[in-house]
Amino acid sequence: MSGFAEHYLNLEVLAQYGPGILGGLWVTIGVAATTVVLGIGFGLLLAVLVAARIRLLRWPILAWIETFRTLPQLAVIIFVYFGLPYAGLTISPFWATAGALGAVLSAFAAEIFRSAIQALPSGQWDAAAALGLRFRTTFFLVILPQAVRLAIPLLTNRAIAIIKGTALGTAVSLPEILGRAQSAMAIAANPSPLTLAAALYLVLFLPLVIASRWLEASRVVPR
Repeated sequence: MSGFAEHYLNLEVLAQYGPGILGGLWVTIGVAATTVVLGIGFGLLLAVLVAARIRLLRWPILAWIETFRTLPQLAVIIFVYFGLPYAGLTISPFWATAGALGAVLSAFAAEIFRSAIQALPSGQWDAAAALGLRFRTTFFLVILPQAVRLAIPLLTNRAIAIIKGTALGTAVSLPEILGRAQSAMAIAANPSPLTLAAALYLVLFLPLVIASRWLEASRVVPR
């Protein structure tokens, strides 16, 4: 037991490198928040454009969705960070990671929103038409608010799964929790920094998982 504590819970190592790893927590939170805003916002836009049935946009949107639903998150991050400079676009590790994960999340969010819109009873459209409401008014004031509420559980679960990919930012030198913990581990020749990193990920994501469970069970989501 003492050997386990020496290797994975070394207080001297944690005291020396802990503050630096804690600093990476704020980077992780920043990337995660940016990913959620970009991904859900752009995903909702894509779903609205699909619902509008604009023929010229149908295939580009479908290509975007299928591409980013298929590609591994790490591959997208590496392409954005190392590939775009060849096109004259140099992006920081923060924005490369957030942008790549946001693109992946937007693809899944668009499908979730689209499914939620289609899941609503057709009687909603008929009732709005009977009241003389136009398509735009019906969609934005009647259909979309219900679809967003219906999409919350799946969207929350998918967002949590994707923002855990912030740890992949280490591939492009993002100084988040895991990247700093790995550097500290290499310097100290002790895995205790990784134990701290795991604890920080647990503190960060466990409340989100619990909130997701609550949203599924609460009346916020219609049954």
